[in-house]
Amino acid sequence: MKHMHIRYAALLLFALLSASVSSFAQTVLEQKISAISAIKEIRPLETSEFSEKYVTYFTQPLDHRHPEKGSFRQRVIVSHVGFDRPTVIVTEGYGAAYALRSQYREELSKLLNANMIFVEYRYFLESTPEPKDWQYLTAENSADDLHAITTAFKNIYPGKWIATGISKGGQTTLLYRTFYPDDVDISVPYVAPLCYGVEDGRHEPFLHKVSTPENRKIIEDFQLEALKRKATLLPRFEKYCTEKNYSFRAPIEEIYDYSVLEYSFALWQWGTPISSIPATTASDDEIFSHLLAISEPGYFTADSPNASFFVQAARELGYYGYDVQPFKQYLSIQSSEGYLHRLMLPEELKDMPFDKTLSKKITKFLKKQDPKMIFIYGQNDPWTAAGVTWLKNKKNIHVFIQPNGSHLARINTLPETEKAKVMELINGWLKE
Repeated sequence: MKHMHIRYAALLLFALLSASVSSFAQTVLEQKISAISAIKEIRPLETSEFSEKYVTYFTQPLDHRHPEKGSFRQRVIVSHVGFDRPTVIVTEGYGAAYALRSQYREELSKLLNANMIFVEYRYFLESTPEPKDWQYLTAENSADDLHAITTAFKNIYPGKWIATGISKGGQTTLLYRTFYPDDVDISVPYVAPLCYGVEDGRHEPFLHKVSTPENRKIIEDFQLEALKRKATLLPRFEKYCTEKNYSFRAPIEEIYDYSVLEYSFALWQWGTPISSIPATTASDDEIFSHLLAISEPGYFTADSPNASFFVQAARELGYYGYDVQPFKQYLSIQSSEGYLHRLMLPEELKDMPFDKTLSKKITKFLKKQDPKMIFIYGQNDPWTAAGVTWLKNKKNIHVFIQPNGSHLARINTLPETEKAKVMELINGWLKE
């Protein structure tokens, strides 16, 4: 019995020492993150870009106005340079999986050697509530999410804060600044649209003026050729969709038509070279392969992995329509109006009305206020049609447009003089 007591005491001492060593092994940053009450889990990640990197899970209310409605876990990735450095909060509009990669580093974080807080958007990937009650997927709740995270991490990073995001993430940067003007010092939305309706109406005229008449004709001729060959290509298209296990809410011929209508938007959005477009005399194989490479029909599937985005687009973020006029004689649809609701929304939301409150609130904020903001757009990107390019006579809000740029426009893709101007503005603001 005596030996058992000695053995038990030794084991207890070993356990205490192990716990002490484990606690001591935590870095200062880990200890600070663990002290945030909303964070229940923290795991280290490999990184070649930062001194430390962690994935954390931040407990958020489903509805920030009514916390009693329940909560969910939001994935937040923390990448550390130094407690005395500026902090970039990436207001991602979708999932955060790509930011887990060891070599990932957002542009501004790299340019400024800044810390990076990367926030996965609610209702995407690991930040999806169960059950998925769509009523809580609102822009205001997403802004509240960011406010809660920024407030918590300012205790760790007291320096200047910069919010940035790309595309829907850029929209999020913009709406976050609107709802919480004082949360961050600088906002840099990339290729961020500010749409006024489900089918905004500005994208179609934009596509009739983008680039040169010669380039636009090459694109339209390709679309017409794809439609003229529908009888030949449709069976191949249907076989492809079957092999991919795609399911649609419309007949396959209509999905083919929508893929052709989407083609011009997608081509300009991603800056595909006009020289890559097959001639109208090309083989069926070439026409079919190119169409799928630019306008993949999976975009129109029912139960899309992008359903959360489509819900928000239909509810308050807005979207774009198609001009069917040049192609009408070859289409199986009379009109494309309402296609987002008919094809891409969850069945229970197909009658959801669009609420203009958000776009009006953001527009009023930008007109009346003058926060430190830099907008980056691509000249040929169709989303620029709904961009914040109309603001004039502002001291702090600046808009930069990359010549012939696409949805891939960034600070580093701007002409050198423009890039230097952007960095001069940001570095000046950081010193204030």
